[in-house]
Amino acid sequence: MGDEKVKEEALQIIGVFQVLPRLVVFDLDYTLWPFYCECRSKREMPSLYPHAKGIVHALKDKGIDMAIASRSPTADIAETFINKLSIKSMFVAQEIFSSRNDKTDHFQRIRSRTGVPFNSMLFFDDENRNIQAVSKMGVTSILVGNGVNLGALREGLTKFSENWNMVEKNKQKWKKFSQNPESSDKKE
Repeated sequence: MGDEKVKEEALQIIGVFQVLPRLVVFDLDYTLWPFYCECRSKREMPSLYPHAKGIVHALKDKGIDMAIASRSPTADIAETFINKLSIKSMFVAQEIFSSRNDKTDHFQRIRSRTGVPFNSMLFFDDENRNIQAVSKMGVTSILVGNGVNLGALREGLTKFSENWNMVEKNKQKWKKFSQNPESSDKKE
């Protein structure tokens, strides 16, 4: 499936949802591309997973901002590859640095750069520990098995929409409760 076909299909998937994330965050290694940067040379020409470019372009067309969160120990190679793939301008934030921990530091920096709250973000990564940690921050997070693809996009947008609706219902319940609390300390 070519990039344009993937983009068209991704646009159709995105169009189904009434609630969309304000920011979609991607890991790099084994999420956008099928390799580890530290195992490659800057001289090589990298490639993305087959659906990645079409999905990124569809999100951009829909006005959804994107960012990168990568724990790569070779940020210079990652940045070179992003430039070679002509996708640097697609991302409003790039947090690429080595970390022994999960990606919570990456997301703190992304939030401070973009001003987007965690519950308005959707994240794709191939490592479960990153998914678990970032989910606890309130970010809708999707584990990808073989790179980001149309199925993962659909799953991510579905889960984001469900999470968003749950938060909104809880806000309404809280609003009703705070406006009309049943006080247990009323004197009879």
